[in-house]
Amino acid sequence: MPIRSMRGALKALVLVAIFFAGVWSQSSGVIDDFIWYLPDVQYLAVQHIWLTLMSGSLAILVAIPLGIVLSRPSMARVAESLMQILNVGTTIPTLAVLALSMSFLGIGTVPAVFGLFVATLLPITRNTYAGLKGVNPALMEAAAGIGMSPMQRLFKVELPNALYVIFAGMRTALTINVGTVPLAFLIGAGGLGELIFTGIDLYDPVMMLSGAIPTALLAIVVDALIATIAFLVVPRGVNPGRA
Repeated sequence: MPIRSMRGALKALVLVAIFFAGVWSQSSGVIDDFIWYLPDVQYLAVQHIWLTLMSGSLAILVAIPLGIVLSRPSMARVAESLMQILNVGTTIPTLAVLALSMSFLGIGTVPAVFGLFVATLLPITRNTYAGLKGVNPALMEAAAGIGMSPMQRLFKVELPNALYVIFAGMRTALTINVGTVPLAFLIGAGGLGELIFTGIDLYDPVMMLSGAIPTALLAIVVDALIATIAFLVVPRGVNPGRA
C-alpha cells in the first residue's frame, strides 16, 4: 500500500512539473522560438535520416555476410585477428574517422557515409559472429545427422538461432549511428548537427536543442523500430521477448 501511494504521488509530481514547465515555456517564448526553427528541423532531419539509412544499410549488407564467413570453422584461426582490424573503426574516435575519410574522399555526403559505415561495422559483425558460434552444438549434430548440407544448416539452423543476437547488434550499431550523424555536418554532409554545432558556436541554446532533441528522438524511434522487427521476425523459441 505505501508503495502504491508513493507511485501515485510521484506521478502527480511529474504531471505538476510538466504543467509548470509548459506554462514557463509559453510565457518565456521558448515554444515560439522552437517553432521558428521547425522548417530547418524538418529539412535537416531528412538529411539526417538519409545519412543513417545509407551508412546503416551498407554496414548491415557487409557486416552480416562478413560475420557468417568469419564464423566458419575454416576461419577459426584468423577470425579474431580480422575482427581486431574492424575494431579500428570503433577504437579511433568517430570524428577522426570522418576526418580521415574526408582526406581521401573530399567533402560532403560520400566521406560522411563511408566514415559512419566504418564506425557501424563492428557491432553487427561481432554479434553475427558471436550468435552463430553460440548455436547449440547438439542442434548442429542433429542437422548433420539428418543429412543437411552446410548451406542448409546455415539457413535453417544457425541463422534462425542467431537472429536475436544479430538484431541486438543492429540495435546497438544503428542507435549509435543516429547519435553520431551530427558530426557529419563538420565535413559538409548536413544533418541535424548543423543546428547543434551552430547553436553551440552562437551560444544559442534554443537552436542547439532544436537539433539535439530531434536527434535523441530519432535514436529512440530507431531502437524501438528494430526491437519491434526483432520481436516479429525472431522465432519464438529463441526470442526471450516472446517466450
